[in-house]
Amino acid sequence: MIRKFTKIGFLVSLLSLLSFTSCHKVEVFENDPYGNFDALWTILDERYCFFEYKEIDWEQVRIKYRKKLTMKMTSEELFSVCGDMLMELKDGHVNLSAAHDVSRYWDWLYGSPENYQERLIDEYYLNFDYRYTSGIKYKILPQNVGYMYYGSFSSTIGEGNLDQILAYLSTSTGLIIDVRSNGGGSLSNVETLVSRFINQETLVGYISHKTGPGHQDFSELYPIKYSPSNRIRYQKPVVVLANRGTYSAANNFVSVMKELPQVVVMGDITGGGSGLPFSSELPNGWSIRFSASPIYDASRQHTEFGVAPTEGYKMDMDLEQAEQGHDTILDRAIAYLTGSE
Repeated sequence: MIRKFTKIGFLVSLLSLLSFTSCHKVEVFENDPYGNFDALWTILDERYCFFEYKEIDWEQVRIKYRKKLTMKMTSEELFSVCGDMLMELKDGHVNLSAAHDVSRYWDWLYGSPENYQERLIDEYYLNFDYRYTSGIKYKILPQNVGYMYYGSFSSTIGEGNLDQILAYLSTSTGLIIDVRSNGGGSLSNVETLVSRFINQETLVGYISHKTGPGHQDFSELYPIKYSPSNRIRYQKPVVVLANRGTYSAANNFVSVMKELPQVVVMGDITGGGSGLPFSSELPNGWSIRFSASPIYDASRQHTEFGVAPTEGYKMDMDLEQAEQGHDTILDRAIAYLTGSE
């Protein structure tokens, strides 16, 4: 079960990351620009999990950015160089945190259509009248289609709350689960939600962890399986709506739901973000968070760069129609579930 695996998984990853440090010489870095830079580069070199997949020449990256260092540079200048170096990883889970700033990579989102307007849905589809619990907006639309919007997997889903939601939506002919612009959160909430849509133990993916400092030093792939809930489960067709803002745990949710036979995913490719994060610290006290353990889908494929919609259902919102109060992605989901598309 992923909940059990999630709790143990971080410990397994932590132990694996710590264990291989005893197998090779541990370097000590000075608390100066060069020492902090080298510490950061080395931490990623030994523990980051996507170098091979992304075909990144990390040694060349080191050479490129170390040339920009000086012993007299300010803390802000050093942070800028380090942040630029981390951008080479193209990973939204990589963040360098200092007292004055946090580095972040947003290119996975920028340049893509938003494909979601909260106010449009609240006003024209929900009429500002909906139920709300556990971070989930829900309502039965006039077409007798259930609608759930879950904005963040950081919002804990209570089992009792989910019982109430699904009992209320049980008379609908189909259900739309909207996770557009959901930036992620806890994987345990992914399992809680998915368990209401499966009727048997289901393989939902695999996980691996680093076993040594080499870029290819990984464990075997361990299967992740979800068990069905013994509470209320939804048995009718489901459409999941996603966009580029669907990231991290939400990306994982879409990956899992897409494999279920009664589910169609519509909208844009998700933002990705499939590595379980791990944190470490530099000599000057800055902390670095990065992807340390890759999660794969049920077909053993990476989803770091996103999960595509179901074939034939990739689409963007029509912005002219949006000005008239129509979310064309949501409209198509309604048409699909009512058999009128």
